[in-house]
Amino acid sequence: MPFVKTTREVSDQQPQIVNMENSEKTDVVLLACGSFNPVTNMHLRLFELAKDYLNGTGKYRVIKGIISPVGDAYKKKGLISAHHRVIMAELATKNSEWVEVDTWESLQKDWVETAEVLRYHQKKLEAGSCHQQDSPVREKPGRKRKWAEQSQQFNQKKSLEPNIKDVPQVKLLCGTDILESFGVPHLWKSEDITKIVGDYGLICVTRAGNDAQKFIYESDVLWKHQNNIHLVNEWITNDISSTKIRRALRRGQSIRYLVPELVREYIEKHNLYNSESEERNAGVSLAPLQRNIADAKL
Repeated sequence: MPFVKTTREVSDQQPQIVNMENSEKTDVVLLACGSFNPVTNMHLRLFELAKDYLNGTGKYRVIKGIISPVGDAYKKKGLISAHHRVIMAELATKNSEWVEVDTWESLQKDWVETAEVLRYHQKKLEAGSCHQQDSPVREKPGRKRKWAEQSQQFNQKKSLEPNIKDVPQVKLLCGTDILESFGVPHLWKSEDITKIVGDYGLICVTRAGNDAQKFIYESDVLWKHQNNIHLVNEWITNDISSTKIRRALRRGQSIRYLVPELVREYIEKHNLYNSESEERNAGVSLAPLQRNIADAKL
């Protein structure tokens, strides 16, 4: 008589097939660092575009997006308080199911390199993976209790060492302007660029008029790690920028539909952007330029 699988046996095997397919994909956390001065609809679109692209490759599964506003010590001209920029980012992501705001970078007294911010979040994910693996072993009666205690000690020790395959990968999400800024003298340390594109990876959403591929070709470091740089085309033209938002506000023009409505209301309520705020840090060099130039003289 031929062997026939029961309905229950077939149904029991189906989830295993799905899990096998999911396990072949690498979980990714998208990290966007920047001023977010203010956060715009384009910033939010970057996350959606990158998520669609990575998920569409069949190799990755984006599980989270993180907005990390830079701290006040960055000293960029026109940069308002991190307190307000964080609140606006939180308002912008209030209804998002997967993008959130992290305040660690913004709360640091000194400016923090982007490579260090990536490292912080990767270590945080690894620590979380250790915690998830740490599952207590139930005590068993009789002579099996000693075995259970030894097994639990082994599991606790093992849980301190995360399984790299199970830990999501943090990748830097950015626009072409960040990619091209790698070529600005003293703005980035060469070793930091290598860490970013080599150890973590870059998801770059291109804007109209930018030739990101050419820039990668002209950079030896970027060319070497080009397989870890993902260029995402924005076919629906969107040229919204924080700079243009601030300019419109200084001129008394409407920014409705360019930023999330809650962000627009917050900006108007606190009168955050005007001619006076735009002169903040005027004449002061960016923190990375100050630090990297000083290090180069040593």
